[in-house]
Amino acid sequence: METRGGAWVVMAGWCVFSSGAVTAFLLWVLLRVSQAQGYFLPFRQPETCDHNQYFDISALTCVQCGDNQKQDAQGTSCVCLPGFQMISSNGGPDIICKKCPDNLKGVTEDGWDCISCPSGLTAEGKCHCPTGHILVERNVNGTLLPQANCELCDDTENSFTKANALENRCIRCEPTFINASRSCACSEPNILTGGLCISNKGSFPSHLLSTARLGELGMSSASEWFAKYLQSTAIACWMYANLTSCQALGNMCVMNMNSLDTVTVDACGLFQLVFEKTAGLSTVHSISFWRQNLPWLFYGEQAGLAPQILSTAPLPANFSFTGQNQQNTKLKFVAASYDIRGYFLKWQTLEGGVLQLCPDTETRLNAAYSFGTTYQQSCEISISKILADFPTPVFYDVYLEYTDKNQHQNIWAVPVLNLNLQHNKLFVNQDSDPSKWILTRRIFLVDAISGRENDLGSQPRVIRIATQISLSISLVPNTKNGNIYPPLITIAYNDIDIKDPKSQSVKVSFSVKYEMNQGEAFVQTNIALGVLGGLAILSSLLKTAGWKRRIGSPMIDLQTVMKFLLYYAGDLANVFFIITVGTGLYWIIFFKAQKSVSVLLPMPVQEERFVTYVGCAFALKALQFLHKIISQITIDIFFIDWERPKGKVLKAIEGEGGVRSATVPVSIWRTYFVANEWNEIQTVRKINPLFQVLTVLFFLEVVGFKNLALMDSSSSLSRNPSSYIAPYSRILRYAVTTALWLVIGIIQIVFFAAFYERFVEDKIRQFVDLCSMSNISVFLLSHKCFGYYIHGRSVHGHADTNMEEMNMNLKREAENLCSQRGLVPNTDNQTFQIAVSGQMRQHYDRIHETLTRKNGPARLLSSSASTFEQSIKAYHAMNKFLGSFIDHVHKEMDYFIKDKLLLERVLGMEFMEPMEKSIFYSDESYSFSSMLYYGNEATLLIFDLLFFCVVDLACQNFILAAFLTYLQQEIFRFIRNTVGQKNLATKTLVDQRFLI
Repeated sequence: METRGGAWVVMAGWCVFSSGAVTAFLLWVLLRVSQAQGYFLPFRQPETCDHNQYFDISALTCVQCGDNQKQDAQGTSCVCLPGFQMISSNGGPDIICKKCPDNLKGVTEDGWDCISCPSGLTAEGKCHCPTGHILVERNVNGTLLPQANCELCDDTENSFTKANALENRCIRCEPTFINASRSCACSEPNILTGGLCISNKGSFPSHLLSTARLGELGMSSASEWFAKYLQSTAIACWMYANLTSCQALGNMCVMNMNSLDTVTVDACGLFQLVFEKTAGLSTVHSISFWRQNLPWLFYGEQAGLAPQILSTAPLPANFSFTGQNQQNTKLKFVAASYDIRGYFLKWQTLEGGVLQLCPDTETRLNAAYSFGTTYQQSCEISISKILADFPTPVFYDVYLEYTDKNQHQNIWAVPVLNLNLQHNKLFVNQDSDPSKWILTRRIFLVDAISGRENDLGSQPRVIRIATQISLSISLVPNTKNGNIYPPLITIAYNDIDIKDPKSQSVKVSFSVKYEMNQGEAFVQTNIALGVLGGLAILSSLLKTAGWKRRIGSPMIDLQTVMKFLLYYAGDLANVFFIITVGTGLYWIIFFKAQKSVSVLLPMPVQEERFVTYVGCAFALKALQFLHKIISQITIDIFFIDWERPKGKVLKAIEGEGGVRSATVPVSIWRTYFVANEWNEIQTVRKINPLFQVLTVLFFLEVVGFKNLALMDSSSSLSRNPSSYIAPYSRILRYAVTTALWLVIGIIQIVFFAAFYERFVEDKIRQFVDLCSMSNISVFLLSHKCFGYYIHGRSVHGHADTNMEEMNMNLKREAENLCSQRGLVPNTDNQTFQIAVSGQMRQHYDRIHETLTRKNGPARLLSSSASTFEQSIKAYHAMNKFLGSFIDHVHKEMDYFIKDKLLLERVLGMEFMEPMEKSIFYSDESYSFSSMLYYGNEATLLIFDLLFFCVVDLACQNFILAAFLTYLQQEIFRFIRNTVGQKNLATKTLVDQRFLI
């Protein structure tokens, strides 16, 4: 029995397992089939269902109604057919209907009972009553009457009642009907308008212009809203002082852009008429423009009134960038909002994007009201979205909430400058003269009502959108506590002709800008420009005078004037640079560091003069830079070889078959080597240009110094990506860039001079040492009668020797066992500034001409010799002449050595003219480097900086500016080297192929 029972258990388990497995298999098959077919269903809309079907909101399809039922008005449920009463309902389409008896063919309004209808039935099977009667189906306690009664409302003087819109209750007639006709009917000669009965007496205009002004489209559009409600609201406001009617009338005037015209009587004309007719009423809050019962729409039409309102009385509150509990660090704007019918909606703050049509996060939207933050927002919005979001306009009276010195909360009315306002068909608010402006108060964002021509339920023909809203905050001059004048809202509307809302779109913008009177800053800038410009003229005159001495020409000619202009361009570039850097640093320091606000950043329009100064500085500095490059590549330079031949050798005579003795030729390789080193140091700088550009870019983009250029009060180098990022100020971008560039450049120069040249290498001094080791002197003329001399004559007599002797000579020199390297005995001074006499220069030119012309003078060179041989002879002649000149051989062209006076060094000119003798000025500062990039680092640094800033100001892109700056550095370096090599090869007969 136990075995048989166990078998039954096993069999039962197997059956259960088998049935479960089969079920799982079937479910798997169904799942695979459904996946193979895809998750799709037919697309149905409620309006596609038949009259006896309803739309199931769960299954999203049409479902058949029950017996004796049909689709309800909404299409999502079922109702009983006429003549059928409802006996069961669970909500929605789940109902049961039953046919009414033949003697009770009507159905009550609620559909639950059948009732007799003596006055007949409606199409829906309900009881019908004549006009002016109300339907009564039940007693007061809810008991169903045997038959429906139609009760006539009493319109006599006893009650003055009439049936309501649903005809189920008697209500009191409109008071205007009773007042005009002492009944519920508006009979002639009274006028029925907008649901009001108006007595045809008095001076109210009978001919009204019920059109909407479309100033932008150049036409007027018939408006069903104005035609229906303009006259009635105006009369109700005037005759009955109805508050909502007065607000509605004001709204219509605002919808017409607050435009006034003495010829036609439209919404604003009616408002002005009511305003004048109610002159006997008191004002609101002692404001003459705000009449009791009326909205405050205008400030007045008097000429010059707008400037008084905007810049006479400052707000009695102090604003700051930082403060306790963030008090008065934000602009707390509040608005009283009204609907189109004049009903007050609520007080609301403007935070959260109330006036900003462009969608964004709440944090970024609210950043518009952070004091000191310049705000800009723009986007493009679909017309269909605007129509869906703004079916009716909402009107706003904007106020600024502030805390006074006594910690009391107050509000200040914010004036509005509506650019679409027309006064006698003139757009006065678009005039540049503020005295012609007419300020208003109320605004709206979108008007999709006044453009409906025939039916208020139809699509509007035209909609009006506030496409530009700008909030201006002006700082009181010379304030130290952040006092501001009343803010100004500038608004511009666009009239959009509706054709296809889904394909049409409109661009909208919202901005907040801060401004202050920059007149004093402009005056101070002009004073600085005048003073420094005068000093620049004086400096240029001194440079021109020094240049005239150095070229040995006392005459003032066109060349002199051009030279003066070139010098003046460089000095004036420095003036503009100093002014712009000083201005930029002033704004970034005083604006970002202040707590109680005393200065505000210039607006983009006010920055134009500053940008012009930067452009002038760059253009003039570029002219100075090109002038210096041309001066450097047109110098006269010659390498004097002091080496003398060592003995004689036998040399075969070409064409004669014999030999004869000749002096051992001096190797040219030392000259080539020195010339090549001179070529290499031509573009050596005290800074690393690539490091300079990359470091500045690193601090701007990576460290975040560029955030200091944002037009907000924050001094933080990092910003939250989710927060609002203010636009950049061009002045602050320039200030941050110049500060970083100059600091990094100066650090590089100091490091180069204090460390690198001392402990690594000093290429300028190394070049002078190389000249001494090579027994080569450098004679350089930058002007006709002025130049530089590097004395490289070896103290050992010769330099073309072997390694052993070279090391021995260096050892003797280190142990002071030989004379010093200086030109003057027992001195080390090897570099000089030289002022050569006219006679010496003439002799130099006669020899030098053969180096630059194919045929030299016949008295110096054989006319039968080849061009190359003539050049060789000219080279040796020049080498011999300059060597003998340095050795005082030519008494008629002698020179003497002296030190420059301190004033001569400061002014950069020589007081003594080299009349009979040339003058060698001791030069321990290696001023010959002024013929190289090395000696013009300040000019190069400022030129690169201005190039970087000009590109950035034009493109607002630091990375692009850095790339183009480095590119121009490399291009000019290449040009300088290439042209310098060619000039060096031409002037010294050094083969250009040996110059690297």
